[in-house]
Amino acid sequence: MPWSEYAVVALGSALGGVTRFWLSGLVANRYGNWFPFGTLVINVSGSFIIGFVAALSSTDSRYLIHSNVRTFLMVGLCGGYTTFSSFSLQTLSLAQDGQWLYAVSNIVGSVLLCLLGVWLGYLAGQLLN
Repeated sequence: MPWSEYAVVALGSALGGVTRFWLSGLVANRYGNWFPFGTLVINVSGSFIIGFVAALSSTDSRYLIHSNVRTFLMVGLCGGYTTFSSFSLQTLSLAQDGQWLYAVSNIVGSVLLCLLGVWLGYLAGQLLN
C-alpha cells in the first residue's frame, strides 16, 4: 500500500475523532448523561455517512470518486468518528449498574437506527446517481 493511503486514513481518523468528541459533548450537554445519546447520534449519523459514500462510490455510480477520497471518508473519517467500542462499554456500564432497560434500549436502538441510517444514506447516494 502506498504511504498516501495511510496518510488519508490518518487524517480522516483524526478529523473523525475530533468531530466525535465535539458532537458527543454537545449532545451530552444538551440531553444529559443518563443515556448515551451522543454515542447513539454518532453511530447513526456515521452509518448514514458510510452508506451515502458507499452508494456514491459504487462501481455503477455516475460519480467518479477517487479511491483515496473513498478511503479517507469510509475508513478514516467514519472509522475515527463512529464509536462502537464506546457503545459497547457504555452498554456494559448500564448493565453493571442494573439499568437493564437502558442497556437493552441502547442495543436495540443502536442496531436498528444504525441499520436505518446506513440504508437511508445508501438511498440518498443512489438518488444522486
